Amino acid sequence: MEVLRNFAQESKWKWSNFLLEIKRLDRTQYIILFFLTIASIFMLLPIVYIFNHAFKPLHELFLFPPTFIVQDPTFQNFIELLTLTSNTFVPVSRFIFNSVIVTVLATIAMVVTSALCAYALSKHPFPGSKLVFSLIMISLLFVPQVLQIPRYVVVESLGIMNTYWGHVLPLIAMPVGVFLMKQFIDQVPNEVLEAAKIDGASEFGMFFRIVMPIVTPAIATIAIISFQSAWGNTETSQLFMQDESMKTLPYYMMSLTANLANSVARQGAAAAGALIMFLPQFIMFLFFQRKVIATMAHSGIK
Repeated sequence: MEVLRNFAQESKWKWSNFLLEIKRLDRTQYIILFFLTIASIFMLLPIVYIFNHAFKPLHELFLFPPTFIVQDPTFQNFIELLTLTSNTFVPVSRFIFNSVIVTVLATIAMVVTSALCAYALSKHPFPGSKLVFSLIMISLLFVPQVLQIPRYVVVESLGIMNTYWGHVLPLIAMPVGVFLMKQFIDQVPNEVLEAAKIDGASEFGMFFRIVMPIVTPAIATIAIISFQSAWGNTETSQLFMQDESMKTLPYYMMSLTANLANSVARQGAAAAGALIMFLPQFIMFLFFQRKVIATMAHSGIK
């Protein structure tokens, strides 16, 4: 009860401050606020549509003209999605489990690798470090299809086909993460690191206890990008996984309605699957949104 009371008081205080700020706006600011509100509602429509579409019965999915809001919500689409693989030896829960494991491992690996690489390039320049950073930036120009054959050769040579490492390892290299992290680490004062070194801090101690907390906004942004990349990835399942039990949910969703004679079958299950694919990314963004905004507004360490 005490927690609820505190939450109610805090909400009332925030709402009062919000109303006070609204009263202080002039006419121009009111007009801007009005158009921003309209734009926000417009941008929310796809999210509302995804949620409603997943709960539509089959006859509503193909109504013309189509309806935006579901009239007769049902969980049948989710039941269909879960029972589609009941006659096979790989249930849909296995695909979901694989996606969760791969996404968590890949996100952690991508964030840590990007941070370590950026830290070395920023605070420990070596002969050719600028060339290395330039090559990392040039790698952004390559389309994913160009890298498929080299990745396949490397994964096969390492003997990690049909393993979780076959999913994770090809995703670890993240040039965008290195670039973003380096811009933040460049702004960490060298004097702070030198003072920590004088006090006896180790290199990893300075990295994890000083640098990482300072660049938290960048870490959150990279985590979101990494999560979206790993959660929606189908390439590793297509190229490196011959065992069906090692493939992920995005691959299953891609194959759900593929090679069908018509576009009607399994559309309900596909709608439910689309919501399942969307929800983790949506929750991830909501959880880290303040850090992302801080990243965009970051102008230096004072």
